Amino acid sequence: MRFPPEFLDDLRARLPVSEVVGRRVKLKKAGREWKGLSPFNKEKTPSFFVNDSKGMWFDFSSGKNGTIFDFVMATEGLSFPEAVERLAQQAGMPMPKSSPEAARQAKHGRTLLEVVELAAQFFEATLATRAGARARGYLADRGLDPATQVKFRIGYAPPDRFALKEHLGGQGVSVEDMVEAGLLVAGDDIPVPYDRFRDRVIFPIGDLRGRIVAFGGRALDKDVSAKYLNSPETSLFHKGGLLYNGAAAREAVHKGAQLIGVEGYVDVIAMVTAGFPGTVAPLGTSLTPDQLAVMWKIADEPLLCFDGDSAGRRAAFRAVDLALPLLQPGKSLYFATLPQGHDPDDLIRASGPAAMADVLASAQPLAEVLWMRETEAGTFDTPERRAGLEARISTLLGEIAHEGVRKYYREDLTARLRGLTAPSGPPGGFGARNGFGARDAFGGKGRFSGQKNFARNGFARGAGAARPAERFVGHSPRLSTSPLVRGVRAMLPPREALLVIAVLNHPWLLDRDAEAFAALDLAHPDADRLRRAILDAVSLGHDLDSESLRAAIRARDLGPVLERIEAAITHTADWEARADAAPEDVRPWWRHVLTLHHKNRTLNRELKEAERALGDEPSERNYAWLRDVQDRLAAIEGTEASIEGFGTLSGRPARGI
Repeated sequence: MRFPPEFLDDLRARLPVSEVVGRRVKLKKAGREWKGLSPFNKEKTPSFFVNDSKGMWFDFSSGKNGTIFDFVMATEGLSFPEAVERLAQQAGMPMPKSSPEAARQAKHGRTLLEVVELAAQFFEATLATRAGARARGYLADRGLDPATQVKFRIGYAPPDRFALKEHLGGQGVSVEDMVEAGLLVAGDDIPVPYDRFRDRVIFPIGDLRGRIVAFGGRALDKDVSAKYLNSPETSLFHKGGLLYNGAAAREAVHKGAQLIGVEGYVDVIAMVTAGFPGTVAPLGTSLTPDQLAVMWKIADEPLLCFDGDSAGRRAAFRAVDLALPLLQPGKSLYFATLPQGHDPDDLIRASGPAAMADVLASAQPLAEVLWMRETEAGTFDTPERRAGLEARISTLLGEIAHEGVRKYYREDLTARLRGLTAPSGPPGGFGARNGFGARDAFGGKGRFSGQKNFARNGFARGAGAARPAERFVGHSPRLSTSPLVRGVRAMLPPREALLVIAVLNHPWLLDRDAEAFAALDLAHPDADRLRRAILDAVSLGHDLDSESLRAAIRARDLGPVLERIEAAITHTADWEARADAAPEDVRPWWRHVLTLHHKNRTLNRELKEAERALGDEPSERNYAWLRDVQDRLAAIEGTEASIEGFGTLSGRPARGI
């Protein structure tokens, strides 16, 4: 019996060699491989090795090697069809039907691959023409030079409704095949099928064998409802089971690269170009169980890198929940978080590959991220609160299917829970600054603190968005002098400088807005450091006047940071943040700018989520959501100076009509 190659590939993807071999051979981890005693010869020293990345096993005592099919045939005496059937049962996959129709479908599948390849060649060629000039300009602006465009086979779909259709028709491709390959939009209410991708930069999507099976398109017109558009599900393309750059990343990981998961196509390309070739991305959706299984087949401990905003944190926490039931011995995840307001492409272009290397070096294991999530938003200064935390953790432990993994997670989390009852450390120690009010995973001793302990700990309960995020990212020893900090400094958002300097010059603002100031979503590390220094100084009892605050900040060796932020405020319209502005003028201005900052940061994150949702599911509901976010963003643009009458109490003339 002949099996479709796609079926055998899927079977190999679902069953790592170590899992199949591990049913008969006791394996131990040995670097990137597994080793054990040969099942074919009696031996005392292991000479049997399994490599999941290669999908192969090697027995040096007998000279045998092969795939999962060869192993089952050799150890169970089965024929190839019988071995395939046995493995399909283990993987929960139905056997393909052997019939002339199945043979025709397999042949048709190969035909569809050829159709998609012809489309990819058309998009590539169009990018190089005069019609592709705008697309080339977009790619150049994103730092993707011609060599990179060729490497990733980036193309351009012209705006004409029938450009690809007519080109493929001239190559003898039927309309039915174009529709089935996801290249045309068709339906009962569409009299003439038309090109799915129009006026878009095209990113080809390959399977794990490197064959192009689908496309992702990025719109060039900002008014288009869906910024990103993927091919629909087809017989070739199941987006929940593939990874962008998966084939190339698998080869790179086999050569020693780290497997890294990011969010978008351009992020993958930027990472690979910067020297991180083992980078992949989901295809317009959150990470799926099948995609995680593919990642674990490539590497035991993939590293997921998310944006440093609340959306990125939610994505990380979703990945934690996804992974817990699927954890196996030696299979886990690490998490790294970018500076707020940056994706990998932004950071690399602004600060270089070394900045990204610093971020990756600070990655945290899954257990650490899980503990942070469960403890960041609460205080555990009573037996009842600690019991509540223990109950939540017990529920999470129940999600872990593998008994051995669950055992060690229970030991790890139990030790952390015991740390909650450890003696308090001195005020201002590391534990007091971790936002948990508890001993952290590195042994720092915390202080149980309710909301009234704001002064002692240096931040209010509302500051959880700043403190745990800092701990989540971690700190590289080279961070303070790395391009991660140096490069981002050049992009200090003016409004963040205004907010921090306003509090420094008018510390009485903290009387009412301390928690709002502590919880500000600040993207720039300098602004965030100065904000935390102000809160720490206030919490330690310094007088609430500008000069004493400045002295306290300089005592923390933050004088250069203060000078950089003050130098960023140069516009005459920013006088409300200065020390000589009257409180009656500062107060309404402060509330106005605070509200604008919050709305802008929140809406920009929501815009990103709405665009992603519409690209994934182009429904009326998602389109309405996107338009609503765009309208709300437009409503706050240009309102920086919308309050009339500012300055009359500070000696400035009122505006005339």
